[in-house]
Amino acid sequence: MKCRRCRQEAEVALPSHTTGFCRECFFLYFRRQIERAIKKHGMFGPQDKILVALSGGKDSLALMYELADQGYDVTGLHVYLGIGRSSEQARHLVESFCAKHGFKLMIADMPAEGLAIPEVKECISRPICSVCGKIKRHYFNRIALEHGFTALATGHNLDDEVARLFANTLRWDAAYLSDQGPTLSEDSGFARKVKPLYRLTEFETAAYSFLRGIDYGVDPCPYSSGASFTSHKALWETLEEKSPGSKIHFYDGFLKSGRKAFQSLERESGVELSPCGECGSPTSGEICGVCLVRRRVQARRQNQSETEIEP
Repeated sequence: MKCRRCRQEAEVALPSHTTGFCRECFFLYFRRQIERAIKKHGMFGPQDKILVALSGGKDSLALMYELADQGYDVTGLHVYLGIGRSSEQARHLVESFCAKHGFKLMIADMPAEGLAIPEVKECISRPICSVCGKIKRHYFNRIALEHGFTALATGHNLDDEVARLFANTLRWDAAYLSDQGPTLSEDSGFARKVKPLYRLTEFETAAYSFLRGIDYGVDPCPYSSGASFTSHKALWETLEEKSPGSKIHFYDGFLKSGRKAFQSLERESGVELSPCGECGSPTSGEICGVCLVRRRVQARRQNQSETEIEP
């Protein structure tokens, strides 16, 4: 296969675009997809101070590298979850990556915050993935606001967004469908959230990271086994193989035709938010969900301590 742009030998084949690129032309394609996403949705500009959520995976590291390469003012944020070897490896990858390229990095240490995920898991009855996600979003938003960042960028790719949209559509979850999209504007108590990789697939971010020599984590979280999100991705991968371009057509179609309808529904039934009594984050109750989880962890620790000292 020849490169679509320069006619040299292609290194990356993209079936969804019925084309392929050599290394340098693929880098240009990758850059232009991100530039297109940023411009189309007004994500941020040269004057913005951007916080990039870094998990240690291919997507977030590729995003950080590319935004820095485009000249944006970026700082990485890694939420250390305290899940044994998995979290240690992720933290090491992020720290090594940022040190190698001279990127600014912040670490939010969940064990130090009283929210180590293994402890949280023992205190809840629902799936840990949803609670872990809530905790990470809480600290992404809180740190972005406290440190004056004007945008919070995450490495969600097209596969992530399609799987999420598919799951929300299966449930007809109007609340989640109303804020699904590449950009979520800043609001009282919430930072602006953006997803510059939404036009790029997992394969494309993996290819970019490999060709750039970015060392990234590949092991799944030990708690993620059986998650529906993974099966939804697999279904869409099968559909994409049979009908290339299905993912981007489905997602773009929702942005053009569906999102506004759900946003209007949600405005009509919106819940009034107020600051959490403990941390100040927006919540529909007196205490936010993350602070309630922290209370449960503290209570469990106290109960264990009392049991240990009993004669």
